[in-house]
Amino acid sequence: MADQDFAPRLHVLLARSADTAVIFRRGPSKRVATFAWDRATDAIQLGQWLKGRIYERRADLTPDGRHLIYFAFNGKRRSETRGSWTAVSRAPYLAALDLYAKGDCWEGGGLFPNSGSYWLNNRFHSDEDILRENSGLKLNPKARPEMQFGAECTGVYYPRLLRDGWTLIERDKHARWNTWTIFEKPLAGGWTLRKIAHEQVDAPPGKGCYWDEHELRHAHGTVLQQPDWEWAEWDRGALVFAEHGKLYRAQTPDQDGTLEPALIHDFGGYEFQPIKAPYDSDGDLELSTKARKRKARKDAKREKDRK
Repeated sequence: MADQDFAPRLHVLLARSADTAVIFRRGPSKRVATFAWDRATDAIQLGQWLKGRIYERRADLTPDGRHLIYFAFNGKRRSETRGSWTAVSRAPYLAALDLYAKGDCWEGGGLFPNSGSYWLNNRFHSDEDILRENSGLKLNPKARPEMQFGAECTGVYYPRLLRDGWTLIERDKHARWNTWTIFEKPLAGGWTLRKIAHEQVDAPPGKGCYWDEHELRHAHGTVLQQPDWEWAEWDRGALVFAEHGKLYRAQTPDQDGTLEPALIHDFGGYEFQPIKAPYDSDGDLELSTKARKRKARKDAKREKDRK
């Protein structure tokens, strides 16, 4: 089945101390858009598009909702980022305030322990990787999560879930390349939301190697499987979830399992458009001192080669 036959894939980051959120919309597979979601009014605002891939499970949002950290790949090996990078931006935009070149897809991204600092998921980064330092936030290597779950998406995503109130229930390795990790969060009325996070090679069509499914479980034994929920959370007394490219809100079901979701927004129908971040007026945020020196050396070499 061709990529365009699938609904947009959605993943959401909720600000822990504010009414805001950032939504990643992926589709086609090499196009990603960000959106701001005002959870108090349900207003949705388009942020920016990226021609490439954002690994949304390696991303995070500051508690105050002002800054975003994410890891992205576009394969442009000769660019300053060497084809992949971690960036800190002003939510919901992608234009990098802080920018770290990566060059591969091992590790990357990070977490915000608070609104003034971040941890970078890259044990091997050096000063040579720093391209921009404009966010005013502090890089804090000591904020590395206590529990470790690997070097890629799970190394950021699972600690983020635990930080945000999910409980780790079990990890089950069905085969060498097929593992699932189960998290739960209590809801109202005796219900529990279960998140089954898969790490799987040869995942089902339309899924990446990291994908989630969900269940609603009642204390009396009722189980409502929700295989099409690609993201779900408990937000201020209501269920919020993404399904088939749409974002919904619902109260917990009746004990008999009746669920009545209300549509928040349909993310279908969007197409790529170049959008400049409002804080990036010239399209080229200031490079770090080290990056400027490297650029000057490259420019000088290029000029010498021309002669």
